[in-house]
Amino acid sequence: MATKPKRPAKQASAKPAVRPAASKKSAKTEGPPPLSREEDLKAYREMLLIRRFEEKAGQMYGMGLIGGFCHLYIGQEAVVVGILGAAKEGDQIVTGYRDHGHMLACGMDAKGVMAELTGRSGGYSHGKGGSMHMFSVEKRFYGGHGIVGAQVPIGTGLAFANKYRGNDHVSLTFFGDGAANQGQVYESFNMAELWRLPVIYVIENNQYAMGTSIARASAQTNLSKRGVSFNIPGEQVDGMDVRAVRAAAIKAAEWCRAGNGPYILEMMTYRYRGHSMSDPAKYRAKEEVNKMRQEHDPIEQVRHRLLEGGMTEDDLKEIDKDIRATVNEAAEFAQSSPEPDPSELWTDVLADKDHTAVRA
Repeated sequence: MATKPKRPAKQASAKPAVRPAASKKSAKTEGPPPLSREEDLKAYREMLLIRRFEEKAGQMYGMGLIGGFCHLYIGQEAVVVGILGAAKEGDQIVTGYRDHGHMLACGMDAKGVMAELTGRSGGYSHGKGGSMHMFSVEKRFYGGHGIVGAQVPIGTGLAFANKYRGNDHVSLTFFGDGAANQGQVYESFNMAELWRLPVIYVIENNQYAMGTSIARASAQTNLSKRGVSFNIPGEQVDGMDVRAVRAAAIKAAEWCRAGNGPYILEMMTYRYRGHSMSDPAKYRAKEEVNKMRQEHDPIEQVRHRLLEGGMTEDDLKEIDKDIRATVNEAAEFAQSSPEPDPSELWTDVLADKDHTAVRA
């Protein structure tokens, strides 16, 4: 009589690694290439804008001014800022529902983003999309998508369009560690490698999919290896260091622009808040979050470099003051913008031959 096979032994611990991933290089090698003072200052401003914007969004959600779901990007700012630091004119961006930071990093107006969060007509989707579904053809931002993993085939399609048109644009397709387990992701990987499509798959591994650690949900926790069976190269990157992110993105973009096909970048990052505003995040210890804030905060790393480079505390306080003013102005605009007229339900449904949305 055949005996029932034994289950493999369970992993000793399901606790996620909270430190940023080590580089593929030896620990004795040099760190990521430095940024110039101007590049550091630009990255600091962009990351601080995202941080202050998200803090304000959290406040407004608590006041009942933002409805529905709201997923904050606090802690992950270095990922999108570093990736877009390697982008060129014409490259496209598409992401999931933790998307406010991506919108701001690609140059979308904070007023329009905040107005959309509050469901007002001055928002990028005229109040119809909310937090998860904004869009800007002008900035080549193709969403914000609420369905887990839905943006990955869309980003792959953008890369197909680039290949078809013969340009050197790259599709920057962001998704999280939870979405990395979705079947449509692997269908996209197969097609992208088969047709050598210029797409960088940026996996923002913030250690937790919803409320489950990656160690409990993924058999292979090194997500940079998820493309191995498709022959897609990948690497893990310290997603809390904007320098490391930018350097890896430049390398990946060069690979894609040279016609070599897709590339996977797993960004080892961390979100400080819950999965969404309704998540108290009781599944992890406060000590874990505090450790990341104190030892690996992406904005503080750049702040220290700027101070070491000759800037003063007063200089940085002035930058923070300007950014807070920008965010407060966006909040005021959002609250004063009128709600969309009911007729908006019938607009932006069709597109004309020039792919421009038809509006009533």
